[in-house]
Amino acid sequence: MLQFFVATPTHLRRSAGPARSSSKSRSPRQPGVRGQTPTIETFPNPRPGRDYEIAIRCPEFTSVCPKTGLPDFGEIRISYVPGDRCIELKALKYYMLDFRNRGIFYEAVTNQILDDLVAVCAPRRMTVVGDFSARGGITTTVTAAYEKVDSQ
Repeated sequence: MLQFFVATPTHLRRSAGPARSSSKSRSPRQPGVRGQTPTIETFPNPRPGRDYEIAIRCPEFTSVCPKTGLPDFGEIRISYVPGDRCIELKALKYYMLDFRNRGIFYEAVTNQILDDLVAVCAPRRMTVVGDFSARGGITTTVTAAYEKVDSQ
C-alpha cells in the first residue's frame, strides 16, 4: 500500500489577509490574496538503493511579468535523482498552476521551484530549467541545480 507524505515548506504557507476585491479592474501586477498554496506531496522511492533519473516536463507553464503585468509563457523541465521520496505529479501540477497569477521574474520562479522541491523531497540531485517563450524577440532559459553534499 502506498503512503503519501504531504509537506508544505514554511515559506509557502500564507497567512489570511484582506478579502480579494470583486472588481474586474484589478491590475494583474497587484498581488491578490489567493487561496492556500497547494502542497507538494511525495511518496516513498520504490528503489532507494539505486540512482535513477526522473524527468518531468511542464510545457504549459505560465506566470505574470511583475514589471508589465503581461503573461509569461514557458516550459519548466525538472530532472532529479530521488533520495527517499519522489514527487507526486498531480500535486506538482497544482503547485505549478499556482504561479499563473503570480508576478515573478524568470530567474526567481526557476530558483523558487528548485528550492521548494528540494525542501519536500530531499533528492540526491535536481535540476530545474525554465525555458521561456520569446518576448520582444528575446528568449530566456534559466537553469538552477542542486546536488546533495555527502557528509562522510
